[in-house]
Amino acid sequence: MNGQLKGKVALITGGGSGIGQAIAKRFVAEGAKIVITGRRKEALAETVAACPEGTVLPFAGDVTNPDDAKAMVEATVKFGGKIDILVNNAAIDPPGTVVDVPIEQFQRVIETNLYGPFYTMKHAIPVMSKSGGGSIVNIASLAGLRRIPAMPAYCASKSGLIGLSQTVALDHGKDGIRCNVVAPGATSTAMLENSMAGLAKALDTDSAGALLHMTRFNPIARPATTDEVTGAVVFFASDDSAIITGTVLPVDAGSCVVDPNGAALAGMNWGDA
Repeated sequence: MNGQLKGKVALITGGGSGIGQAIAKRFVAEGAKIVITGRRKEALAETVAACPEGTVLPFAGDVTNPDDAKAMVEATVKFGGKIDILVNNAAIDPPGTVVDVPIEQFQRVIETNLYGPFYTMKHAIPVMSKSGGGSIVNIASLAGLRRIPAMPAYCASKSGLIGLSQTVALDHGKDGIRCNVVAPGATSTAMLENSMAGLAKALDTDSAGALLHMTRFNPIARPATTDEVTGAVVFFASDDSAIITGTVLPVDAGSCVVDPNGAALAGMNWGDA
């Protein structure tokens, strides 16, 4: 690693598993001190154990609770003396059409994926401003730019997060705050693999086979690994992107450039080309 985040202090929500855990490990490897948050203490402990002693502070809390979000920011400042970087990664993605999804479940998705980042940014931005600025990286999804069947809450929350992020970039650039979005496509995480159960059963395969089927028309015809997402996050968090704000970067194996109907009709599989 190149030490791109040496001397930086970061707060990463949802840092106990999946993309959040990969971001946490990469940030530490790049020289940052970090606070990771999540609802499951055992998952946070796994991330801490994988990093050098003294580099990671776990904070068990729920981003949907405004008081917890405030306490997360305060814990980061106490741990590192400041907060340079905020990564909003915590998210959930239960399925269900508008007709099928329970109202409480829809609300929970919006609260986690959209209200959570609002709460943490609300408390982190004043702290960042006092010390000259900082970088916010919000982890949205390709579903914030395009749509997934039977996932209205997830798609709405991620579209909303993109709009919220760009408004933060607009309003707080004068305070030295940058806010950018990383929008992963299909990425091999436990959360996505669990959601592949229905497709895997229909195809008579496992979750890995279902993921390959789902991504077969992408220019890079496979899902991303969590480690492949972290480079974009480090870039936005680092001074290498000092002039960039309000940007949405898909990390999606080229999915954005594909017309899936045309690809299916043509029998294309870019991975075999």
